[in-house]
Amino acid sequence: MSLVVRPASLQELAHAEELVARSINDLTVRHGFGAIATSRAPDFQALCLRDDPRGAWLAEDEQGLAGFALSWVCGRLWFLAELFVAPGRQGQGIGNRLLGRTLEHANQAGATDKSLITFAFNTVSQGLYVRHGLLPRLPIHLCSIERELLALHAPRPALGVAPIHATAADLETLRRLDMAALGISREKHHRYLLGDPAVQGIFLEDAGERSGYAYIAATGHIGPLAVMHAHAMPAAFATALAMAAAGDSRQVSAFVPGTSSALTLAASQGMRFALPMVLMSSHRHGDWASYLPRNPGFM
Repeated sequence: MSLVVRPASLQELAHAEELVARSINDLTVRHGFGAIATSRAPDFQALCLRDDPRGAWLAEDEQGLAGFALSWVCGRLWFLAELFVAPGRQGQGIGNRLLGRTLEHANQAGATDKSLITFAFNTVSQGLYVRHGLLPRLPIHLCSIERELLALHAPRPALGVAPIHATAADLETLRRLDMAALGISREKHHRYLLGDPAVQGIFLEDAGERSGYAYIAATGHIGPLAVMHAHAMPAAFATALAMAAAGDSRQVSAFVPGTSSALTLAASQGMRFALPMVLMSSHRHGDWASYLPRNPGFM
């Protein structure tokens, strides 16, 4: 049969994420970064599909699953969380057809800003996105370090912390912080993170005022992290690093935008720039000196 692009179902997400992991590893191995992806439970993907099924698409033919795309919308922002084609199937127009369907999602939802994060070395995909009006805007670096090494000279917490709860008051504070940093509200994504027992959510407090928030995973990964004002980023990132260093993970990591003062702190702490990414968008949006994304799919 010829290639068919159709909506994905919840039951198909696990199989789709296996394809995503294979595609990522095929790409990163070819570019000398080794295999970095493992297939995980599609919990976030399921959240996105249940919230708006118009953003989840599969491509398949007689050879089986050929590609998968997933996008989400918050306010005026459409974000392409995943678009991957099965290894060996690139160059057959599959990615272009999947992207077309997800861009229809943006139009249907009334999103005026379109954005994604992809590998900086994936020039073929960048060409595809540029042809659809999404331009490279900002480098983003995955920074990482062995936790025990960081603990030897970790920065002291510069801010107070308080746990985030899924209450109306705390969600309103998160909304205000997101509006300041990103220009959009992300309540559904905060509820998702706050429901994950492997992730700790904290408010960052300066003189009793909640000036930011951070999430720290049991794996030692930091993000998302947002501050009301960019000048608070060094103190906020230092506090998150100190908390991650006090944990028991093997590594500590974070995605850090190239315009963020957190990048200087990461380098001074000996964090390695492990993987280069790039933010692409139709318009400049958000203050990326005030925000660290969680990962390329969640943003």
